[in-house]
Amino acid sequence: MPKLKTILQSKYLYITIIFFLILYVVILTKIIKYDIKIKNFDYLEGIVIDIDNKNDKISFIITANTNSKEKVLCNYYNKDYNDLLGKKVRVYGEKGNLYNNTIPNTFNYKKYLYNNKIYVTYNVNKIEIINKENIFYKIKNNFIKHIKTYDEKIKTYLAIFIMGDKNYLSDDLYNIYKVNGIWHLFAISGMHINLIILSLNKLLKKLKSKNIIISLILIYFAFLTGFSASVLRTILFYIIKNLNNYFNLNINNTQILIITIFIILLFKPFMIYNICFIYSFVITFALIINSKNIKGNYLIQILKISCISFLVSLPITINNNYEINIFSIFLNGIYVPFISFIFFPIIILTFMFSKLSFILNILIRILELSNQLFYKFKFVVIIPKISIFLILLYYLILIIIYKYKLKKRYYLLIIIILLLNKFVNKLDSNYYVIYFDVSQGDSSVIISPYRNKVIMIDTGGLYNSDYHISSNIILFLKSIGCHKINTLIISHGDYDHMGESFYLVNNYQVDNVIFNNNTYNNLELELINKLKQKNIVYTKNISKLNINNNIIYFLNKNIYENENDSSNIVYFKIRDYKFLFMGDAGINVEQDLIMKYNLNNITVLKVGHHGSKTSSSKNFITAIKPIYSIISVGRNNLYGHPNEEVLDNLKESHIYRTDINGSAIFKIRKNKLEIKTFPV
Repeated sequence: MPKLKTILQSKYLYITIIFFLILYVVILTKIIKYDIKIKNFDYLEGIVIDIDNKNDKISFIITANTNSKEKVLCNYYNKDYNDLLGKKVRVYGEKGNLYNNTIPNTFNYKKYLYNNKIYVTYNVNKIEIINKENIFYKIKNNFIKHIKTYDEKIKTYLAIFIMGDKNYLSDDLYNIYKVNGIWHLFAISGMHINLIILSLNKLLKKLKSKNIIISLILIYFAFLTGFSASVLRTILFYIIKNLNNYFNLNINNTQILIITIFIILLFKPFMIYNICFIYSFVITFALIINSKNIKGNYLIQILKISCISFLVSLPITINNNYEINIFSIFLNGIYVPFISFIFFPIIILTFMFSKLSFILNILIRILELSNQLFYKFKFVVIIPKISIFLILLYYLILIIIYKYKLKKRYYLLIIIILLLNKFVNKLDSNYYVIYFDVSQGDSSVIISPYRNKVIMIDTGGLYNSDYHISSNIILFLKSIGCHKINTLIISHGDYDHMGESFYLVNNYQVDNVIFNNNTYNNLELELINKLKQKNIVYTKNISKLNINNNIIYFLNKNIYENENDSSNIVYFKIRDYKFLFMGDAGINVEQDLIMKYNLNNITVLKVGHHGSKTSSSKNFITAIKPIYSIISVGRNNLYGHPNEEVLDNLKESHIYRTDINGSAIFKIRKNKLEIKTFPV
């Protein structure tokens, strides 16, 4: 034991552990590549280990019966099955497809699944239950069934804080909590686990084996919550700390944290890419080494903890959200004690005693209404994506300030780094024309030098879907330092061209909107009502728009009975490059354009009507001679777009399809055109 103590107290051990972990994680997650080993997809058998039934389908993960117990994400468009968790099932269907994020600087679902050792999806059309769940899953299912007996509001928060299940929370509330900077309080974290430990210690204080019992309860709680990163960290830290005290090993909290990281990454190396894992360990480490400085009364301590947590996690937050709410430090000072000592304990008590629901309902109302109020007065600063160099410099300065106990004015260096990152994009003198992959729809932006103007043409819009593709467009624009859309041009009133405009004006600054010359249809009138509420200027029947001394021309002056033919047709020239956007205009309109305008040698054509045979006639394409043709089209769409005849008409140009090539960025650098795509 003395030799073990000496080893565990040696700083060289922890330096060795850190270097070993770096090498170990790089080899296992970057050098070694993984893929599915399942060969036959006629049917799959496995145990359901996770389930999500938020939308119009249920998604569940099974451990398929192969030698390596591979995980498969199954999608089933039928909500009859809600009690599959833990059961062994046989599912019939076909192998699905996984795609990368095709809009840059946004969430990559394929990569996320890969990091969770899921390499394939399976579209299920039939489920057979083979065996019932074991006792552990049976208890978990009973917990879930019990939560479902409560009303919608209470069920939402019970599921979040007891099961770690956020599926019941609305997207609007999630966005409010995220922008206010308190969303992390809704993740089951060390704060919640420590409250449970404190309660169990009081209940079991007379038992000699209380630490073992508490550890077993916590391990099952980790199972209940899906072994989330923050829960794993807290429970493992607690167990190692108890062993440290029991054997009198005299290792400090920083060393315990390093051992905790080592154990987790040894068995789960891909956890290093989990955002909750990163937040949890970075903040915990900062709080441990600053523990001596966290003094004063309780409110002062909370404020100091909020400031430390905010500072050390800032680059992580920026590179995930591309914005920060300055008020979040103070909001954490309010909501940390509220959630910790009032809301969470009442959650636990309400779960056990349903008659306390009325108290929880009052607290939920206070929580939601106060957050909605703070959201209205938010002070959000958009900060573009930070380079790895600036991130390292940021943390180096923090370490130097801490190590040498420099005065507070040196924190100004951090602000300088963030300002440098924010304004470096303003030095970009290039034009950008970006065609977004919005599935079966259209959306593009024109960005002028120094980010002075952002002009959006159409927003996209998916029918019968709760998913907002424009949330990714907003995220991308923020990531490159664009804080608003100066002008939104709506080509015409079809949902796949303007459906996302409602979400866009609710969640991003839009200065004005331009409609086409035709009478407003119902969808356009609905948008106009929204624009009036937001005091956003709108207009129609315009001829041109100035963007940094480059004129955007609106070529379609006729009014047609057909909504598609009434599309705004946009033409502009940047330096020597000509761009033409056709909306959904058909062959008759194309003929009118040829007669009225000299549109030869178009550099980039935004192909009309997603490559439908109603547009892009051979006569038109021959006349305009596009060098590049962009077809915005959904993967495996029901319309058969793009049409083979249209593809043949365009064969002399270089064709980019969003269903294959993803989003396309055309960068005009001086007099040179650079093209970058983000394929699926």
